[in-house]
Parts: sequence; C-alpha cells; structure tokens
Amino acid sequence: MPTQLPGKPIQKSRVQLAQLMQPEHANNHGNVHGGWIMKMVDEAGALACMRHAQHRVVTVAVDQMMFRQPIRLGDLVTLTAEISYTGRSSMEARVEVVAENPVTGECVHTNTAYCVYVALDDDGKSIPVPPLIAESEEERQHMERGKARQAYRLSQRDEP
Repeated sequence: MPTQLPGKPIQKSRVQLAQLMQPEHANNHGNVHGGWIMKMVDEAGALACMRHAQHRVVTVAVDQMMFRQPIRLGDLVTLTAEISYTGRSSMEARVEVVAENPVTGECVHTNTAYCVYVALDDDGKSIPVPPLIAESEEERQHMERGKARQAYRLSQRDEP
C-alpha cells in the first residue's frame, strides 16, 4: 500500500505571470481576445499545479470564465495562480486576472477562473499528488470551496 505523500503549503504552488497586451492580442473592438486570456489562465494554472505535484499535468476542466471588465491594448495583465484543492491525482488551480494601466497605475480585477489538472508520470498515467496544507483561515476556506466545486463537477460528470 503506497504511503501518503507529505503535504505542501498553498503558497509553495503560487506563480505569477505578467504580460503587456500588444496589437497581436487584440480583437476587432480594440480589446484583448478572451481566448488569449484563457490561454494565459491555462498556462498559469498548469504551472502552479506542476510546481505543487513536481510532475507534468494535463488540463481536465475549466469552470465558467466570466470577464467582468474588458482588457485593453497596452494593459499589463498579471495572473496569479495557486492550488485551491487536491484530490488523489487531480488539482484545482485558482487563477486571478488583473489588468493594470501601467501609465496611471489603475488596476482592475477582470476575472477569477478555476481550472482542474491531473498529474502524470512519464508514461502518461495519473499519479498521486501531495495534499494541501492551509496556513490561514482564508486558505482553509478556499480549500473547502474547492472541495465543494470538485464534488459538483464529479456529480455532473455523467450528465448528458
């Protein structure tokens, strides 16, 4: 019987990515393509999960992504990702997206996304991941909400 992996604090999974939005990121309205932001969210979430599991990961699910504010060309987009739930081999990453006008310093939270990944071994088989350790009440609450989201996802898995 395999032994339990040692737990890791949430903060050890945290990653930040930042990128200046350029014309190649624009849609016909002069805002950044939502798909470009979705790609960045997936990359940040995957990196947080790889950091936690110390293995390659694949994306399993992305919860609803609602853009609350447009992101404009010239904005500095910063994504902060960290693990919010772990199962046996799956991990949920919470990714916050903030757009900053680098001239004025105004920052706008545009969205938060939750993505699920599975850790893989070198043969592409799922492998166990370390459990999370909450170091604050806020982190404990994030983990509880992540557990509830995962239970909901699993209940929907067999729906047509």
